[in-house]
Amino acid sequence: MRTLLLSLALAATSFTATGQDMSNGANNFYRSDRLSTEKVSFNNQYQMKIVGNLFLPKDRRPGVKYPAIIVGHPMGAVKEQSSNLYAQKLAEQGFITLAIDQSFWGESAGQPRNAVAPDIYAEAFSAAVDYLGTQNVVDRDRIGVLGICGSGSFVISAAKIDPRMKAIATVSMYDMGAANRDALNHSQTLEQRKAVIAEAAAQRWVEAEGGKTRYTSGTVHQLDADTHPIQREFFDFYRTPRGEFTPAGSSPELTTHPTLSSNVKFMNFYPFNDIETISPRPMLFIAGDQAHSREFSEEAYRLAGQPKELYWVKGAGHVDLYDRTDLIPFAKLASFFKQNLQAEPR
Repeated sequence: MRTLLLSLALAATSFTATGQDMSNGANNFYRSDRLSTEKVSFNNQYQMKIVGNLFLPKDRRPGVKYPAIIVGHPMGAVKEQSSNLYAQKLAEQGFITLAIDQSFWGESAGQPRNAVAPDIYAEAFSAAVDYLGTQNVVDRDRIGVLGICGSGSFVISAAKIDPRMKAIATVSMYDMGAANRDALNHSQTLEQRKAVIAEAAAQRWVEAEGGKTRYTSGTVHQLDADTHPIQREFFDFYRTPRGEFTPAGSSPELTTHPTLSSNVKFMNFYPFNDIETISPRPMLFIAGDQAHSREFSEEAYRLAGQPKELYWVKGAGHVDLYDRTDLIPFAKLASFFKQNLQAEPR
């Protein structure tokens, strides 16, 4: 009987042999058989190459222009982590979708690798609009954007000065400016912030004199008894087969880690300033009601103009909405974009 109970317990668990939690339909590497996929590249305004995956419904009608959605990955990730999944699920609903690698990350250009440049991050979304709007299959007047985690703040920054983005959605958004200035729940003091800035400034001297690049923050590579629960949450995605992906030419050691000397540029990044000027274009903020990052969606919603909606996913944490298909409200996202991009193809 003890052996039977143990077998039943093992069958019920969603933890694999490598320890990652695959519950709630975690499926980061989902591949749809209803879509065709094209690897595409195009330049941003600064002539830096951006690489993306373009997803097109196989049943699209010849000669018809479709609405499109650009999807941005979590900060420090690549298009193969979360954004490909979202792009495919939305393409299955009749959209043309484009999951991009952010500049300095993945297959997109930019040196040094993993550099932080918030304005160039925002520019990547406008460049993606440029690209989609010149494709015969896309209606350039019906393009929306979706940012996951850090990309949520980048799409807001982009949309403020690019009215071609007709509908803006975020999922598990991080305001990367506030997160670096103040930390979660405003837990970082001014003295601590200045210490971070001083460390980055000292590192600039090292690099100016030919020294090695250093990297900062990101997800830990090993768990111990003292590892913070938030780090454990990210570890379960980025450091296990659940979501681990290393682009060609990179290394697992660098995944999620920006350069130390550039990361302080987030201190000058204020994506929510003037967010109300995006109105009357609609905004949708989606977050888990258990997410450690929920403060950012709440603040963006508070400041945004109408129309706007804050949608809570019950029982979900921050990283849950990266890939847990049983929790991610794909139907809500599809409805939002269909309504606001007038999704019937024409």
